[in-house]
Amino acid sequence: MHITDITDITRPGSEGLTVPETMPETVRGSTVVAADYFHSYSVAGLLAVVGVLFVAVAFGAGRLLRPVVPTPEKLLTYECGVDPVGEGWAHTQVRYYVYAFLYVIFAVDSIFLFPWATVFADPGYGAATLVEMFVFLGFLTVGLLYAYKKGVLAWT
Repeated sequence: MHITDITDITRPGSEGLTVPETMPETVRGSTVVAADYFHSYSVAGLLAVVGVLFVAVAFGAGRLLRPVVPTPEKLLTYECGVDPVGEGWAHTQVRYYVYAFLYVIFAVDSIFLFPWATVFADPGYGAATLVEMFVFLGFLTVGLLYAYKKGVLAWT
């Protein structure tokens, strides 16, 4: 028995059917490819749903099992066990944020070096990948020199 329509492939009981050679390859194998494609997404979706349910059950159990005894002391705003005094705004030096920002930039940018090292060894990627990486490292160097010239890296 031959398949005459693409809907015949998905019809129940079509296991013994053969696909005629006149159908294009993309039509003949598309159902199998689509099934594999959506199966991998269904596994990821199921894992996401299980994760969300796990968190929801944990929060729900915590809410049901915890003792709820509000007292005036518990409802006070506090910082490290000391009653707050004065304003809520404190002066913090910007240089700490600049150091943190520079660290994040260079830490994240260094992550790009590892895939580059693996692609660099593949045939056909050598020269182009090497040029791209030196351009990338050049941008990092210019940023570091700019930060040094502005005096951001001087710890005083």
